[in-house]
Amino acid sequence: MDLHVRYEGDDDPDKCTARKLARFDLAELHRSDRATPYGVVLNPHAERALSPADADLARENALVALDCSWESAGEKMFSLPGEHRALPYLVAANPVNFGRPMRLTTVEAFAAALIILGERDHAERALSKFTWGETFLELNAEPLRRYADCEDSAEIVAIQQEYLDRD
Repeated sequence: MDLHVRYEGDDDPDKCTARKLARFDLAELHRSDRATPYGVVLNPHAERALSPADADLARENALVALDCSWESAGEKMFSLPGEHRALPYLVAANPVNFGRPMRLTTVEAFAAALIILGERDHAERALSKFTWGETFLELNAEPLRRYADCEDSAEIVAIQQEYLDRD
């Protein structure tokens, strides 16, 4: 599954997980919407949740993330071509947002999506480049396992609601 990033470059380059993925040839960065390939776009504002039903589309095209500062991650930023999907409830393990729900780095978003789409080895390979990568898998082990076992977006949303009701 090819990983592509619409890269804004507005975060600290030393903490940018997308840049690090690109350095290890694990993702390709794109500086414009036009240059970014069509695929499954990870978008927190999407109306449908990512589910295993999206796996074929992502394999045939691409898995796409937007890498930008959380301050500029408004809905207007997500004008990328493709099928937009939201990740379900997960908790960040990165040092900046540790323990905060839904504040994932680009690599965390990719890893979660890859696991949901049945590509766990690929997810582990990407996370292995980060000292806290294993922690992300540990913190989210149960929800990721449950999400990956779902059939479709509706099942994902139902399971996500259980986690939201706990908070």
